[in-house]
Amino acid sequence: MDGDFRIDVEEVIRKVEQAEVISMYFPMLRKTILIDTRFSDEDFPLVKIMPMATSLDERHRLLKKMRPYFPRPKAITVILWPKYVDSLVNSGVWSTILERFAHSGHKTAVEACYLVLEEMYDLELEEFSAVIRGDNYHTLWARH
Repeated sequence: MDGDFRIDVEEVIRKVEQAEVISMYFPMLRKTILIDTRFSDEDFPLVKIMPMATSLDERHRLLKKMRPYFPRPKAITVILWPKYVDSLVNSGVWSTILERFAHSGHKTAVEACYLVLEEMYDLELEEFSAVIRGDNYHTLWARH
């Protein structure tokens, strides 16, 4: 799967370095990593695995519900990641996210990044297992 999709990693890293709120979408897993880099003394940056949103308006509403003390972000940067979770790490994108969270001074936020990454690996493994078992998947050719 990784070889079939081209991603401009440098552009993704630039977006991660600059964006206030990022919705990183993993179509194979039907999940999004929501990253909100905004923080205050009381509220640390947010990183959370979310179900797919049907629209950016829905994502804005969910974000407002989770982070009511922050104003509506000017924009949500959407990044499609049709590759393996490991490629996020190997490409340097994940270390860029970690670096942004580390600069916030909130140690808990960095720990949350590691937990999200671990959960994404688990979700990917579950999805691969489902493919092998045939759960939620149908073969193109049936054996007779």
